[in-house]
Amino acid sequence: MQKPSVAELRPVVHPAGVKDRRSGEHWAGRLYMREISLRIDRHLVNTRVTPNQLTYLMTVFGVLAAPALLVPGIWGAVLGVLAVQLYLLLDCVDGEIARWKKQYSLSGVYLDRVGAYLCDAAVLVGFGLRAADLWGTGRTDWLWAFLGTLAAVGAVLIKAETDLVGVARHQAGKPPVQESASAPRSSGLALARRAASALQFHRLVLGIEASLLILVLAIVDAVRDDLFFSRLGVAVLAGIALLQTLLHLVSILASSRLK
Repeated sequence: MQKPSVAELRPVVHPAGVKDRRSGEHWAGRLYMREISLRIDRHLVNTRVTPNQLTYLMTVFGVLAAPALLVPGIWGAVLGVLAVQLYLLLDCVDGEIARWKKQYSLSGVYLDRVGAYLCDAAVLVGFGLRAADLWGTGRTDWLWAFLGTLAAVGAVLIKAETDLVGVARHQAGKPPVQESASAPRSSGLALARRAASALQFHRLVLGIEASLLILVLAIVDAVRDDLFFSRLGVAVLAGIALLQTLLHLVSILASSRLK
């Protein structure tokens, strides 16, 4: 069977609005990965590969970021970025294959969310273990492993806070939340939310951004021949994750999403 061209795939797998979803599309997807995924799609759409199988594989690559980051030096950080980029690629491909084959399922949506939780957590836990210097000649400092795990818990809680809005509304028999309902009712909170959105600091605890930050810090540490900046990064991400967990919860409660 002849493989469809990219031009044939695009209108089906990238329908209007897919790249413009405010909360559902990552900047890396819009910038480059959706174009790469199209080239992968054409080799898969006529095979027996299912969207859910791709989602399972996506999750595996996301989780592999943790052991990848345990490789000492710059190469461990490079492997971590590679694992997360493969996760992102498959995160694009699984949905695109589902649209082409019309193989939609609630289990697919559920598995996709599980994969997102695990990838973010794996990167941050791996970062903490990396900063703890497991393979170093000196004593392993478990404080950094603890802070990395703390950051991972915060990152997962932030996602859970968002997802639980849908759970609460469903259990109350209400329709899905509208995007306009996310705006805080208080003008002061609305201003703070706009400031946080402009700074985008909260995105640093997401797997993709965190992996890129880890690579930058690994390069600096390689020049210094120590782990100072990686350890500083772990502490900063733990602080951001905890602060954002609290601020996100307040933002939800102060908006109309639970009304």
